[in-house]
Amino acid sequence: MLVSLVLLLLGALAAVVAPRLVSRADWPEREPVVALWVWQCVVAAVLLCFALSMTLSAAAAWQFVRGQVFAAAPHGVVEAYALGANEPWSALLAVALACGGLWTGAMLTREIHRTQVRRKRRRMELLVRSPLLPGEEPGGEPLVVLEGERPDAWWLPGTAPQLVITTAALRRLKGRQLDAVLAHEQGHAQARHDWLLHCSAALANGFPQIPVFAAFRDEMHRLVELAADDVASKRFGRLTIALALVELNEDRGVFGPCPTPDAQLPHRVNRLLTPAPRLTAGRKLRLTAAAALVPLVPLLVAFVPALRALG
Repeated sequence: MLVSLVLLLLGALAAVVAPRLVSRADWPEREPVVALWVWQCVVAAVLLCFALSMTLSAAAAWQFVRGQVFAAAPHGVVEAYALGANEPWSALLAVALACGGLWTGAMLTREIHRTQVRRKRRRMELLVRSPLLPGEEPGGEPLVVLEGERPDAWWLPGTAPQLVITTAALRRLKGRQLDAVLAHEQGHAQARHDWLLHCSAALANGFPQIPVFAAFRDEMHRLVELAADDVASKRFGRLTIALALVELNEDRGVFGPCPTPDAQLPHRVNRLLTPAPRLTAGRKLRLTAAAALVPLVPLLVAFVPALRALG
């Protein structure tokens, strides 16, 4: 049926075009929180296109599914979708999209399982390096200090989240820089950035050939750090968090001429030291509202025949 094909093509078009449109914009670095919302809405719209296409294709192919989907719909609405044609491709399309949905669920489950395994291993390593004192419970302290010659700090999420910092980092961080690092990591925890990273990684690993999912994963890794930097800079100033980032990463070679896995750090420091003008509240509101309307487009396409039938 025509609506199912239109939804499928709309989802494919959005998956290819949306990353290019967002990457050309100049505002995501200035407003990373808004950019995170825009990316989530775009990916939700793509997934919704495929889900609706699968549902309508299955309704066209099998009478049982049709009865469940259109159980409360008037007879004229069912006729408007031309479901009785029973094209041979309807069943194939429904099965293919259903397999894609199951694969997405499997990838997300695998990603969550791997994360839990890594988190458990890191907590065990933490207990080895910082054993509990008599009467102390695991995860009871929000801040854990480790003896170490390498300056480092990281947030360990979970039911009892903890900020882990090494003694070398404590020696390097001066004044309110430690508070700024703590605010940065708390910004990750409060916004649940770990779930965004899990979902984006699951989609990108499950469908590496789909541009929007690969771009979603890359942008999530970049934007969550910028958003956390902004949280810390609002409380302690841009210079404070910039100096803290330099102190923690100066010995890793990230500020040298050769690229490293943490190559975005120099850019983050430059962004903090030379901030671009923020968007006005009105423009942020318009962008947020426009992004929220994007997932409504596939819904509107799916309901066009029904709306026409109802007059």
